[in-house]
Amino acid sequence: MNGNGSPTLDEVARVAGVSRATASRAINGGMRVSPQALASVESAVRSLGYVPNPAARSLVTRRTDSVAVVVPEPDERIFSDPFFAGTLRGVTRVLTEHDLQLVLLLARPGASSARTLRYLNNRHVDGALVVSHHRDDGLAEQLAGTDLPCVFGGRPWTAGDRVAYVDVDNVAGARQATEALIERGCRRIATIAGPADMTAAADRLEGWRQAMAAAGLPLDAVHQGDFTQESGEVAALALLETHPDLDGLVVASDLMAAGALRVLARAGRRVPDEVAVVGYDDLGVAERTTPPLTTMRQPVEEMAERATRLLLEQIEGHGSGRPMRVIIPPQLVRRASA
Repeated sequence: MNGNGSPTLDEVARVAGVSRATASRAINGGMRVSPQALASVESAVRSLGYVPNPAARSLVTRRTDSVAVVVPEPDERIFSDPFFAGTLRGVTRVLTEHDLQLVLLLARPGASSARTLRYLNNRHVDGALVVSHHRDDGLAEQLAGTDLPCVFGGRPWTAGDRVAYVDVDNVAGARQATEALIERGCRRIATIAGPADMTAAADRLEGWRQAMAAAGLPLDAVHQGDFTQESGEVAALALLETHPDLDGLVVASDLMAAGALRVLARAGRRVPDEVAVVGYDDLGVAERTTPPLTTMRQPVEEMAERATRLLLEQIEGHGSGRPMRVIIPPQLVRRASA
């Protein structure tokens, strides 16, 4: 026993009838230990109630038993957008199964981003899951050049052939949302797009354009927001001013769509009778708007779970050797707004 009355590794080795080095190897993964010795050590650990020292264990295994979730966004977005809560729920569910710790890293542009990359490169975590990344944050290129296991939530702008990622088919989703309004009879369909430096926003804008072009409809009614409710209000005001005849609106996130619905209500434009609206996400906002929002369901928790399992496969060395890409189809959820 040590000074605190807890059993020591030396005592485990004595009870098991093996050397201290053999006991250490058995406790820390069983490398180069015979089945008989491993069974003896496991029995001694159970009988003594031995708990390995995490710091000592990490020196042997070179593992931290922690995984980083890297979010290159300002604090206010992380704590107001349900996308991040859903992502963290999905990640935590998988990490809990494996008794691993989550480390949240907020990698804002500039010095904060450099500090985050330094932290990751110094291997303070066993792997990283990167979500809500932007074109200029450099994370995909930097991490692709290291041996740190990493998976991206969403297709990265660059290095997409060198890093694993899980994404929803955003082009198909926005195309389907737009086609739903076309089928309804809408002919002056505008879109509120997301930030131009994010692949999800660019893909959703492309899906809108594809559906509009296929139907022979004009492509000029576009205004960009930043996935926040406030930016949805600003965009809707601008679109009503420049395109007062609009009768349909495809919005790249439910938060922006909620802002647009407020503007339409204040303008006396009845939804869906005068303007039909479709959002994107279905993460709890759509059910609470007035009227409830038709939207494309993005299964964020499922995506986060699959990305985390991919990451754990990399960490354990069970990956295929080439970056995996998982694309999940979105689903149209019809409610009163369209």
